[in-house]
Amino acid sequence: MGFALMKGANSAGIIKSADIFFTDADTQKAKTAADSLGAQVLNTNTEAAEKGDFIFLAVKPQVLGQVLAEIALPAQKRLSDGNPPVFVSMAAGWSIEKMQTTLGAKLPIIRTMPNTPALIGKGMIAYAVSKEVPAEKSAELEKILGGAGIVDKIEEQFLDAVTGLSGSGPAFGYLFIEALAEGGVKAGLSKDKALRYAAQTILGAAAMIQETGKPPQELIDMVTSPGGTTLAGLSVLNDSNLKGTVIKAVEAAWNRAVELGK
Repeated sequence: MGFALMKGANSAGIIKSADIFFTDADTQKAKTAADSLGAQVLNTNTEAAEKGDFIFLAVKPQVLGQVLAEIALPAQKRLSDGNPPVFVSMAAGWSIEKMQTTLGAKLPIIRTMPNTPALIGKGMIAYAVSKEVPAEKSAELEKILGGAGIVDKIEEQFLDAVTGLSGSGPAFGYLFIEALAEGGVKAGLSKDKALRYAAQTILGAAAMIQETGKPPQELIDMVTSPGGTTLAGLSVLNDSNLKGTVIKAVEAAWNRAVELGK
């Protein structure tokens, strides 16, 4: 995900390749990412903490504590020198307060929750800032993130909900598209054609909501005619409680994000 955000910002001309640095426990992985953008590789996380302006913590929640402990001392030194880096985390569940406690100082931290469509510049990216982050740094980061999709600043208390909805949501969407396509195959379409039709159908439906501003139910009513094909299909979905099941899926992902924070 860190690569996706850098790729978006670089492709949009927001960040120059020379200003991007990667570091990873897997040095080959870091090199591959850097080479693809014409960026550079640093040897250690400590070096990144010593040099970076924005330090993107693109690691899993289970290892974030270890990484923060590793870079705490150089971060504290830079804070005392009046030149603190801004840490940008995308780890689910980790609060700003918890990260500052682990770092041992009230360092400027921005929590983000991007999703995988950021890889193609179509992401939904929420972020929340600590009070230590200067307004100009917040604005600069929003511009950087904008290269990977739509950016929205929210209060930190809502980030776990965002994780359950837009963070996990692409997987739920893929599952529905796969089901649509398999239905098309059952009705006689080839697998490739059915998948193409299913993906474009959901893409178009999402665009209709964004561009018309109409609520989903109003758009459903536009498609549905009495005794028609859409009504027949909707009846099956309603009988199987699709809507309730999706709500439960988002709630489960949200609850898991809360658990990770503990």
